[in-house]
Amino acid sequence: MGILTFSINVTLDGCVDHQEGIADDETHAFFTRLMDECGAMLWGRVTYEMMEGYWPAVARGDEEAPPAMREWAVKLEDKPKYVVSSTRTDFPWSNSHHITGDLRAGVQKLKDATPAGVLIGSGKLATELDRLDLIDEYRFLVHPRIVGHGPTLYQSGLPATRRLELVSAQPLLNGAVAMHYRR
Repeated sequence: MGILTFSINVTLDGCVDHQEGIADDETHAFFTRLMDECGAMLWGRVTYEMMEGYWPAVARGDEEAPPAMREWAVKLEDKPKYVVSSTRTDFPWSNSHHITGDLRAGVQKLKDATPAGVLIGSGKLATELDRLDLIDEYRFLVHPRIVGHGPTLYQSGLPATRRLELVSAQPLLNGAVAMHYRR
């Protein structure tokens, strides 16, 4: 059985708006390594739609992008992508799959079928999966920014405090810190 790892960019004040972090080669290389280590990606519909609207074009070369971003895009094309959605059923992006029915059962089945683990990058979905005690590890890239607006990490709350064990903390040259925690 694989583990479910929640990974996301977050500012010092908890903002998870994808436009507020540092989007440089080092950041993209960090997330490419995480993707390389996992067997599948897991997103909610909103994140999937944001990703499918840009990254396939980068992978095809239709969008200009630095080498680190292009590497991420090309690898993402081949990676199995699973989407949780109650409003959309068609996911045409290559290697995309729909998780339907009971959320706990569907994600547990995905974890069981993916020995290399599953990487989730959707904040709202992660909150729901954390409420179901399905998240095993957290890989946050903490950016040296205070933005003063949302959306924020776990904005809708959790039923109880999560006590985590620090696995590693690695500063990046751009000032961000890669934090790895385990439940």
